[in-house]
Amino acid sequence: MLEVGIKGQRETIVTKQNTAAGIGSGSLEVFSTPIMILLMEECCFMSVDDKLDEGFTTVGISVNVKHLSATPLGMKVEIKSELIKVDGRALTFKVEAYDEKGLIGEGIHERFIVNNEKFQAKTDSKSDK
Repeated sequence: MLEVGIKGQRETIVTKQNTAAGIGSGSLEVFSTPIMILLMEECCFMSVDDKLDEGFTTVGISVNVKHLSATPLGMKVEIKSELIKVDGRALTFKVEAYDEKGLIGEGIHERFIVNNEKFQAKTDSKSDK
């Protein structure tokens, strides 16, 4: 069973490939909001994945974050997550992003524990209609 307090951490360096201009979410060469959110989700996912029963994973169901400050090319970005609530199969994480100068993003991310096989089968059945 998962318990409140599980923490995760991810890092990246801002490159042209993960800027707003590089992914098409804007025109500036600054760390992009979509990549920040991607890393926040990945951080939460990875922090609990090895603690789940075999055949289970988590899927993202909600993201509510603010991108507070821009980060330039070449700077390191660190993502931190903490599991703050477990309600049955629903998991709530606090997420934060930092660059070398301080906090650049923060918010809440929710994930749901699912059975891999059942979830994939249900999703795949949508294309049968």
